[in-house]
Amino acid sequence: MKRIKNILAVVLMMGLLSTASPAATAPTRLIVRDTLGLSHLNLQCLLLGCKVQYGLGDPKNQLFLVTSSLLNPIAALLPKGLNLNLGIIDVELDQQVSAVHPASIPGVPSALYASVPVNYYGTTVRYGYVNQPATQLIQLARTQSTYKVTGAGTVAIIDTGVDTTQPVLQSVLVPGYDFVHNRAGADEKGDVTQSTASVLDQSTASVLDQSTASVLDGSGFLLLDQSTASVLDQSTASVLDGSNYADFGHGTMVAGVVHLVAPTAKIMPLKAFNPNGSGYVSDVVRALYYAQKNGAKVVNMSFDFTASSAELSTAVNYLASKNMIMVASAGNDGKNVLVYPAAYSNVIGVASTNDSNYRSTFSNYGTGSVWIAAPGEGIVTTYPFGHYAAVSGTSFSAPLAAGTAALLVQVSASANESSAATSLSHADWISSDLNYGLLDTYTAVSSWRTTLGIR
Repeated sequence: MKRIKNILAVVLMMGLLSTASPAATAPTRLIVRDTLGLSHLNLQCLLLGCKVQYGLGDPKNQLFLVTSSLLNPIAALLPKGLNLNLGIIDVELDQQVSAVHPASIPGVPSALYASVPVNYYGTTVRYGYVNQPATQLIQLARTQSTYKVTGAGTVAIIDTGVDTTQPVLQSVLVPGYDFVHNRAGADEKGDVTQSTASVLDQSTASVLDQSTASVLDGSGFLLLDQSTASVLDQSTASVLDGSNYADFGHGTMVAGVVHLVAPTAKIMPLKAFNPNGSGYVSDVVRALYYAQKNGAKVVNMSFDFTASSAELSTAVNYLASKNMIMVASAGNDGKNVLVYPAAYSNVIGVASTNDSNYRSTFSNYGTGSVWIAAPGEGIVTTYPFGHYAAVSGTSFSAPLAAGTAALLVQVSASANESSAATSLSHADWISSDLNYGLLDTYTAVSSWRTTLGIR
């Protein structure tokens, strides 16, 4: 009887809406929580003209992506002023957002040219990757040698995917998922055409002559090292379109920074963003729940949203309750502004500093979004197709902290968001803009060991 009453009430509500809410031309994406589950929400959508696309992976199986062509779908699914017990307790627009694009850097850092091969915990890498200024500023080598920590557990990277055949990363990658295309795996090389891939793959193609090359897409934000060219120039070669591929390689570069700090930690690539940097909050939420279900201990989120999301916050809170450690970039707007997820209380927000230990001019600041800072200018890291890149931005400061969290996990798997934040707060103070200051891996690990009573 109760079910019949609900159906009648919904039909009545549809009548009230139908005269004032003509159908919209393009479906609206909604994140909907229904405490009565999928079958109930399917029934409501049958009556309201919406469609349940799929679940978002929350532990109670109450959260779904719904599309609707109604002019005001939130009012339809979550009516105000009508005492209807429909099970739907929360509806929000599925924000389309952009990842943090790399910031502009003034020139090619010398470390990018230090190409002598060295062994780095079982993997052959370039000298300039291991011995760049960023690693010296955070005392990485001292920490690794003194405390014998090289990272443990799995670091999930919610980003544009990762090149799963990148020689530096291949041995530490665990299976991931592509939430953009809803398929297993998260290899971002799938975003480029075969002809583009053949140009980018230096093993099969000569790229560009250095005399004609300048920068990728002309903005100065990405510098790639090749055997025949220091950089790629979109203006002289049709390789990557600047608008469609503005963030191609972003995830592989972030993964390379995590690996630099924690070379024996595993990396789980979770693709929630397109190569142009666009994505949806729903895919980030799905990736968070997936990371928890599949054994990740640390999550790196090198992106920021200007508006909060109730369900993103709920997912973050859930992961924190499961003793997971979450790190996010503070953004590249150069402002004292709240961005999410960095501004959530149980996420470690990371700003960027230059090699002189001053705040990067592009970095956001302020204690609302920043817990600590880390180097973020001219960071040398991995890039798809076996390349290395030099990039700048808080996107590459955050994984330095996420990698450090993996060092803490190696000291003790009991590390959680609270203990990791406390350990990382033992940093080198710079200014109040950057809260606790510059990441110091040595004092972070030392503090954690002291907390555990380890001498």
